[in-house]
Amino acid sequence: MLNIADTLHRWCREARLFALATVVDVHGSAPLPTGTSVAVDQDGNAVGSISGGCVEGAVYELCRQVLQQDGGPRRAWFGYSDDDAFAVGLTCGGELDVLVQRVDPTAQPHLAVVCDEVRQGRPVAVAQVVDGPDHLLGATLGVLGEDGGTQGSVDGGGPVDRALAGQAGALLRAGRTARADIGGEHDGCPERLSALVHVHASRPRLLVFGAVDFAAALSRAGRFLGHRVTVCDARPVFATTARFPHADEVVVDWPHRYLEHTEVDSRTAVCVLTHDAKFDIPLLRLALDLPVGYIGAMGSRRTHDERLRLLREAGVSEEQLARLRSPIGLDLGARTPEETALSITAEIIAHANQGTGLPLTGGTGAIHRKEDERAI
Repeated sequence: MLNIADTLHRWCREARLFALATVVDVHGSAPLPTGTSVAVDQDGNAVGSISGGCVEGAVYELCRQVLQQDGGPRRAWFGYSDDDAFAVGLTCGGELDVLVQRVDPTAQPHLAVVCDEVRQGRPVAVAQVVDGPDHLLGATLGVLGEDGGTQGSVDGGGPVDRALAGQAGALLRAGRTARADIGGEHDGCPERLSALVHVHASRPRLLVFGAVDFAAALSRAGRFLGHRVTVCDARPVFATTARFPHADEVVVDWPHRYLEHTEVDSRTAVCVLTHDAKFDIPLLRLALDLPVGYIGAMGSRRTHDERLRLLREAGVSEEQLARLRSPIGLDLGARTPEETALSITAEIIAHANQGTGLPLTGGTGAIHRKEDERAI
């Protein structure tokens, strides 16, 4: 639902009734991920997409029915039909499990708060019950900030709320939308249920070390992909905001000293573009000991071999060296800074999603992995 937070915020503030259709599960190939939503208000206005066009008409009509009947949530399953090529379904061959519910913003005032947090760019998670007792189906609980409080309630502040808040907070810190199953003695919940936790996380960081032409192109590509980009170099004549207008911040400092004191997490990508041993070795020695998601270093294969030798002499283990992507990027035959930036960001995406980096042509199996099969 957070993909349409701007419109939902306005509708909630206007106390406008609407139907919300949310993809709660995906099997096989599908154009949009779990958690994507469509909303339709009482006047027939629609916002969002769940399939890129394949089943939008059917979902729209189902939303209208749920609004008019004033009933409980409904489930719909959309798949591909080999027997009838014109049947409502996904031409990509995947299957979608969709939950459609009627939303009265006056009964769920916390939704306006949650949507406003998204609009302001702040991290937030919403746990939406998608399987379980009928009286809880569609109920939501919001978690504001990675260490923040809750908004709304599923069971009036009881064990379900506490269990959902804990799991939603963990997924928010990990930065991913996923299902959360609770219930049983471990959670202290009398009833088993499953919630889809929608996550709007803080932007993942892209740390670019080396104020070179490749860094300018990489910062632009990283910004386009939604990263919070930092360019760092020890040379003040090169590390300027004028040279890197697409970076969120430009830092003049020794790379390893900056990395030692800045905040990183499992979604952080570290790109070392200096290929100068006096910068690279202390920086990579530190980076390879941190819980960051991606570490890549630019340079020729000869530079890479020498870099490995120096890192081993500095005490870096073989296990740590195995994390290093060097030479950086996928083999696209890139030559220009812009092509190289594409090569690097493609490798970052492939690494985060456990992709192969190989052409899809000639491959087999599903194109899209399920969210819970991807690396955090």
